[in-house]
Amino acid sequence: MNNLIKVITKDGSMSLRSEKFNENFHSIAGAYYETKSKFINPSILKRFQNKSINVLDICFGIGYNSALLFENLIKDLSTLNWYGLEIDKRPLDYALTDKKFNSLWNPEVIEILTSLNLRGFYKNKKFDCELIVGDARKEILNLPKGVNFDLIFLDGFSPQKCPEIWSYEFLSKLKNKIKYEGYLITYTSSAAVRKSLQNLGFNLFKIIPTCSKKNHWSNGTLATFNNQQDNPYITYLSEMEIEHLNTKASIPYRDPSGEMLSKEILEIRKKEQQFSNLLDTNLWRKKWEMA
Repeated sequence: MNNLIKVITKDGSMSLRSEKFNENFHSIAGAYYETKSKFINPSILKRFQNKSINVLDICFGIGYNSALLFENLIKDLSTLNWYGLEIDKRPLDYALTDKKFNSLWNPEVIEILTSLNLRGFYKNKKFDCELIVGDARKEILNLPKGVNFDLIFLDGFSPQKCPEIWSYEFLSKLKNKIKYEGYLITYTSSAAVRKSLQNLGFNLFKIIPTCSKKNHWSNGTLATFNNQQDNPYITYLSEMEIEHLNTKASIPYRDPSGEMLSKEILEIRKKEQQFSNLLDTNLWRKKWEMA
């Protein structure tokens, strides 16, 4: 595969590295581990046992997040209405030829993924799934108008590498597609992303890290309009994280047209940071001994 390199992560699961973005699809700690700890556990899927659930998976990629979602919902006898957005089908193509990846899932999950790969949809009595290939900024507008989501997974490459799907404008579109009690879940703890979500009216929670090292202070972000949470995998932002939202790092990525290139988005933000009166992020790092 051009620009994609196979990586075996520490938990034994396979992932890929993008030469284009110079970044792995998953943490080297483990692709399966990351999916479970950063997306599926905080989702609290037991809430939907024997119920109906709407899910949007943005930057579907190799398919780990939704594969583990499917696996859990099959066991819980839930009814699923699912949409995936992805600009490049090659990662899923590759994953379905990999023995390690296939061995992780029960046959019904592989059947779903294979159908999504070959036909772009899968449907039975319980699951109605559609994988839409294209630029998420455009395809988000083509989702059914009357469907709002219980869960939105946002799992693109990091904001500094792929700012298009982390812009204030794109996040504002997600605001209009999520239920009041719905969860928007992402692995990133980016101040720019968190501040944008906060400015859009979301309540912010951090996903509790599974590692106690100082530089692993968060496993990601859960955003919701519902502030009443009974979720053992999340907690309120720390004082350090709240201060992070008042540094230059919190200046949002902007993409008003929804068509700007990464380079343009990054340049606009860099200029805004240069003229900003917000606290320099390096001073914040020094204060919290993170330099």
